[in-house]
Amino acid sequence: MIDVAIVGGGISGLATACDLSARGHEVAVLERQVAPGGNAISERFGGWLMEHGPTTLNAAFLPPGSMVESLGLDASTEPLGPGVRRRYLLDRGLLSGISTHPAGFLLSGYLSPLEKLSLLAEIARPRRRGTGEESLHAFVTRRFGRGFADRVIDPMAAGIFMADARDLSAAAAFPRLVEFEARFGSVLRALLAIRRGSDPGQRLFSWPGGVATLPRALAARLGGAVRTGVAVTGIARQAQGFDIATARNGTLRARALVLAVQPHVAANLLAGLDATATEALADIAAPPVAVVFLGFARGQVAHPLDGLGYLSTRAAGKVISGVQFPSTMFAGRAPEGHVALAAYVGGSRAPEAARLPARELADLVLAELRPILGLAGVPSVVRVRHWERGLPQYRLGHDARHAAISAAQERLPGLFLTGNYLAGVSVTACLVQAARTAIDADCYLAGGTAVAAPAEAMPRILRRR
Repeated sequence: MIDVAIVGGGISGLATACDLSARGHEVAVLERQVAPGGNAISERFGGWLMEHGPTTLNAAFLPPGSMVESLGLDASTEPLGPGVRRRYLLDRGLLSGISTHPAGFLLSGYLSPLEKLSLLAEIARPRRRGTGEESLHAFVTRRFGRGFADRVIDPMAAGIFMADARDLSAAAAFPRLVEFEARFGSVLRALLAIRRGSDPGQRLFSWPGGVATLPRALAARLGGAVRTGVAVTGIARQAQGFDIATARNGTLRARALVLAVQPHVAANLLAGLDATATEALADIAAPPVAVVFLGFARGQVAHPLDGLGYLSTRAAGKVISGVQFPSTMFAGRAPEGHVALAAYVGGSRAPEAARLPARELADLVLAELRPILGLAGVPSVVRVRHWERGLPQYRLGHDARHAAISAAQERLPGLFLTGNYLAGVSVTACLVQAARTAIDADCYLAGGTAVAAPAEAMPRILRRR
């Protein structure tokens, strides 16, 4: 019998395993795919680098002593390139560039004078007195006005979650905003207070080899503890732990079990053990997403590409939710004299489009991008990645689902769940959640009661209310 079995070899599972291994526990990571890493796939070919999944981490929300630091990867991180000077939004056929300066929206012509006035008036609006869950769109409309919600926040929700701001729970998806209103009475007042304080600004980064550098380093640290090509078919609770049945590799017994898999997989594995958690996990939607990677000679693209990319409003009526400019974000993402584009399709807005055959989808994306970015001629590179299940949707009711899932860990001592459907979809959020999971599992194995890491040790954006 080993100490901990971790089902799932993505970043969440690998980070949890590394942390537990460093604490002296014998661990085994069971990964169904032939290689670990989950959705963090960075593919280099012919001078190009395509990110099939996540593209950045945020240094502002990595706590001291994070897995990035402990692996020695902090020395090789690559910050955003100097060419990132604007944020772009596509609305009703017009692509608007807005300075990354904090007052960018007020200084640009993107918002109307009335929308700017409504934005500034947020600081004087009374805090909410009622109770009950609010959608992100409703929260922002109430605080900042309908125009800001439609033209800024809804495209942001599509970019971060591939979701509809009208469906997202404000408290679950952006708990910090809700906390700001409750604590300061105003989001703007809170932001001003923070800027006067010591909170770090947001800092996005990657590595020269892409985000997959992280899971590769985690897997290397774990060595033979990572077992790939192992499909888990069922789990059973035993007096001293869990039996984990696999398709071709027999049964493994462990004192503790961590499920670091997608929520629908966790639901299937818990179906015979905890009906409440199973229902909550199965209720977390993850609509399909496709990534269309395009490479052009620089002279074929009229747009300056001087930003992270652009996001599209609902009123734009486009299939593409957003586009990144990878060769502007980081060096080495395209050969000399060339530029790379990555378009994102699907999620809640256009799930069926994400399932189109690669050639048909690429043609659709190119047709949309040509007039927007001034594309000419045939691209040097066209690659498409389909994800049948994309990002988990933090829809209304998510906090209740989260509570039901967390309670399963109390009903089944020794069971732990971790992943991007709990406290944030970003890689950074997964690392923080994995660290909390490892602390809980370590405490359980030591004979104590699993208690989550203290809130003050976590980045504020990830603290629950």
